[in-house]
Amino acid sequence: MAEYSLKIVRYTPGEGRKSYIQTYTIKAEPTWSVLDCLNEIKWHHDGTLAFRRSCRSGICGSCAMNINGKNRLACETRIEDLKKKTITITPLPFFEIIKDLVVDLDPFFEGIKSIKPFLAAKGINPEKREMVQSKEAREKLDGLYECIYCGSCTSSCPSFWHNYRFMGPAALLRAQRYLADSRDNSKKERFSLIDTNNGVWRCHTVFNCVEACPKNLNPAEAIQKIKKNLIKDGLLRKL
Repeated sequence: MAEYSLKIVRYTPGEGRKSYIQTYTIKAEPTWSVLDCLNEIKWHHDGTLAFRRSCRSGICGSCAMNINGKNRLACETRIEDLKKKTITITPLPFFEIIKDLVVDLDPFFEGIKSIKPFLAAKGINPEKREMVQSKEAREKLDGLYECIYCGSCTSSCPSFWHNYRFMGPAALLRAQRYLADSRDNSKKERFSLIDTNNGVWRCHTVFNCVEACPKNLNPAEAIQKIKKNLIKDGLLRKL
């Protein structure tokens, strides 16, 4: 085992002080994840440290945080891959801090809710038990449905930094997931929801979201497809 120093942002509401950095020195195996290190601190050094975690398998997205200057999942980030004995951990940027590494993700999930994230198959016979897709139609959803709602992309988006009402890249990626689904027949309604100043046109294609995504998804590409289809289908709002 080797010795590592973890510099972690601490903040407690109502304490009367601003956020500050607290350093913990622990012994850990190089193969440990950052989440393993946080658990070591929580269980054996300082039980007051607050952070989110759940599945430990890179599925739930709960443990997203900024590690050495980059948004990552703590459970998937091995300390040996960071190649440093000092690790700096801060909350996801540009979200309000609730406590320590826990942030308020309400603006993020409001963006997700605003695009009506569910399949809308109007006019389908309710007695029909299945809506069969061809293999080719199903393949169009690859790269669109795998989002785990960790918030890393939205936290890294300059458009969101300047306007918290922006739906965000995760919401627009999810919108394209339904727009591309052969079973969904509410395209015009979905376009109307995202064809707004706080919707798809707020994206300036900086590609921060692509770099930040722990699942290697490409929200920027999905957003560009939405823009092209809006123009192609003649649904671009009149300026």
